[in-house]
Amino acid sequence: MSILLTLYLSFFQVGLFAFGGGLAALPLIREQTVIIHAWLDPNTFTDLVTIAEMTPGPIALNAATFVGMRVQGIMGAFAATLGCVTPSLIIVLVLARLYKAWRDKPGFQGILSGLRPAAVALIAFAGLSILILALFGNHGTVPEKLDYIALICFSLALFVLRKWKPSPILVIFGAGILGAGLRLLAGL
Repeated sequence: MSILLTLYLSFFQVGLFAFGGGLAALPLIREQTVIIHAWLDPNTFTDLVTIAEMTPGPIALNAATFVGMRVQGIMGAFAATLGCVTPSLIIVLVLARLYKAWRDKPGFQGILSGLRPAAVALIAFAGLSILILALFGNHGTVPEKLDYIALICFSLALFVLRKWKPSPILVIFGAGILGAGLRLLAGL
């Protein structure tokens, strides 16, 4: 199978099963790009999430484009992006018709309410996985390997987000500047 078709099908799966938005897609993207195909190492995946979050547009789509470009250039970016978008296009067209016809039916509302907790679980899993990788690197949760600068940046970012609710982009840039400054001061 060609690499372009593999990219398309891998991100087709991500697009097909990523209920709950881009953050819910992160575990699926990680599985395809780090575990199954080894297109990215875990640290590069963390960088991918940061870049995909910072750039305009949906995270899953940004990640697909990034991975495709890295693996196979422009055509890879096109194949991965198209693979990510195709299921959503089909599903939204079908759901729009179903929703219009069944929006008042209790069974349909039950399906939607059942999907919500699963989406939250996927987002929580992705967040915890990335947090552990950011704080401990590839060392699991070994306390001696804790990156204290990453912990400071995470804690301050979380505090600022909860207290003042600024733009996430400002928080990302602020954490990046803080992290760079602390590493320079620490001589790392």
